[in-house]
Amino acid sequence: MFLQQVINGLILGSIYALIALGYTMVYGILELINFAHGEIYMIGAYLSIISFGFFTTMGITQHYLILSLILSFFFSALFCAAYGFTMEKLAYRPLRQAHRLSPLISAIGVSIFLQNYVMLTQGSGDLVFPHRFTVGELYFSGIRITVLQLVILGSAIVLMGSLYFLVQNTLIGKAMRATAQDKVMSNLLGIDTDLIISVTFVLGSLLAAAAGMMVAMYYGTVNFFIGYIAGIKAFTAAVLGGIGSIPGAMLGGLLLGMVESLGAGYISSEYKDLFAFLILILVLLFRPSGLLGSPLKEKV
Repeated sequence: MFLQQVINGLILGSIYALIALGYTMVYGILELINFAHGEIYMIGAYLSIISFGFFTTMGITQHYLILSLILSFFFSALFCAAYGFTMEKLAYRPLRQAHRLSPLISAIGVSIFLQNYVMLTQGSGDLVFPHRFTVGELYFSGIRITVLQLVILGSAIVLMGSLYFLVQNTLIGKAMRATAQDKVMSNLLGIDTDLIISVTFVLGSLLAAAAGMMVAMYYGTVNFFIGYIAGIKAFTAAVLGGIGSIPGAMLGGLLLGMVESLGAGYISSEYKDLFAFLILILVLLFRPSGLLGSPLKEKV
């Protein structure tokens, strides 16, 4: 049972990690907690269902299931990237020189707006993913792993590895790190920091869209409120790992997923959401900089 819960926790944690990366990248660049990021994840889940439903209606998924999933992901990612870009442009950029509370309040406002926007346009009821992934199960020493779980875990690892490579080894990644360390000096050196900040929001939104689609496929249903809870948990994961640290967000997400899964398995599934808040409180009390964070202003 222990290993089974660990596997389940890794799947859940990989999804948290993808969302947490969006929080940590934005915080690393702007020192802003983007509370609306959870809603981008929620919109990603909705868009994946809508696009996959369209392909199902057209009869494409019956013959080209993998292609339909890939196209649904690109559709969802494209629109979520546009949402993230627009959100930064309209809600945060005009407040960049304002008091630090102003963009924070703006983030909460955007979060509430997006929740209600989805509720009014898609309804308050659950939306069901139009395909059930019931085939394909593997057993190892009594541990059950579905093909869908392997796909989710593998996709999350590829996405996280790609982001880490981009940040560490590409010009855009170096510009992101330079902007995070000193925006004024980066501007003087010719880096378009406004563009880099927009790219950061777009990258975070792409990862959130992937996480949303994974959740929609895994659980089968979504609603307009899933972004709030998932956002709080992903924020907890980012704080646990050390907000501003990309490896920290990955580690924090995986640890949080395993703690939640083990707690649900050994204590009670009714309290699974409680564990995230307990971890958040403990981290803030005893190690505010997180596991991989630094007391200094370490950025992306």
